[in-house]
Amino acid sequence: MKRITTLGLALGFACALAGSAAAQVRFGVGGPITGPNAATGAQMKNGVEQAAADLKTILGKPITVEYGDDVSDPKQGVSVANNFAADGVKFVIGHYNSGVTIPASEVYQENGILEITPASTNPTVTERKMWNIFRTCGRDDQQGQVAGKYILAHFKGKKIAFVNDKTTYGKGLVDETLKTIRAGGMKEVLYEGINTGEKDYSALISKIKQSSADLVYFGGLYTEGGLIVRQMRDQGVTAPLMGGDGIATDEFASIGGPGVIGTLMTYGPDPRKRPQAKSVVAEFRAKGFDPEAYTLYSYAAVQIIQQAADAAKSLDPKKVAAIMHSGMKFHTVIGTISYDKKGDVTRLDYVVYRWERLPSGKITYVQLPGPPTD
Repeated sequence: MKRITTLGLALGFACALAGSAAAQVRFGVGGPITGPNAATGAQMKNGVEQAAADLKTILGKPITVEYGDDVSDPKQGVSVANNFAADGVKFVIGHYNSGVTIPASEVYQENGILEITPASTNPTVTERKMWNIFRTCGRDDQQGQVAGKYILAHFKGKKIAFVNDKTTYGKGLVDETLKTIRAGGMKEVLYEGINTGEKDYSALISKIKQSSADLVYFGGLYTEGGLIVRQMRDQGVTAPLMGGDGIATDEFASIGGPGVIGTLMTYGPDPRKRPQAKSVVAEFRAKGFDPEAYTLYSYAAVQIIQQAADAAKSLDPKKVAAIMHSGMKFHTVIGTISYDKKGDVTRLDYVVYRWERLPSGKITYVQLPGPPTD
């Protein structure tokens, strides 16, 4: 009798847990919570947390958030994805690195999970005819065109060295930028790859010196980018660096030091300056956190899922995805967004920045004059 009673209690407890889980909208944040790209992981985590706190519910059910640390490693990203699936997560904001997002998204597709990445820009992410993958950022074929056209306009006839970190993102961005400058009649004087996690770039910088490069274009992330700039300046190389959204964080200046001044960068129009983001930015800053880079891109992803679920009158990820693919306009902290059939945003989302020292003494990125975007 005692055994039956215990079993009954256990079954009752399990049913209560199942009922509780069914009454929630379960989100997962997959990204580099620790490791060399942890600054970006913090942006994603804080963005989703704040959105969940502000929006509170979707279709009357409370939003809950759990986290998976992929350490920017593809295998760990797949492990995170499998854990989310086992936990009953239905919506994922992540991942950061394209090389992690691509394999993880296949796990999410197999398990009926909708994913929005705020940062993975490699075209392959959305070129696989998958129903479940979207992004709030742009693509590297777009970013490479913007960077390449800037180089053609401002460095025509100059010597350009290209360096990439051999990742899906870094090499992909370099190759897209190269494609644009080659189409414009320019050729590179150097094409080199580095390994992420390296600390000593003396051999690379010797090659840059030998090439007499007037500009070093870098495809990679802020940690390696900052170290390369610092060591370039230490070894007497004065050529400016140019990079993509992978260096769009003040951590780049913390690592690279004053030598980053003059660095050029492509990234979306600063979302912190959008009128739609004013109150949310104030919330973050009141907590002592500056919502730079992908913070608001992650916040917007939660807004999009809420609005799509409301329109679908359903929390079924496939029904939510169908609304997102329909061309519906979503009103977010990073502006008005709509999607094409691939899951890409329909607006061009890149402009050019230069790293400068502000009157306050802070070194950060400042948008250069350019065409407005929505």
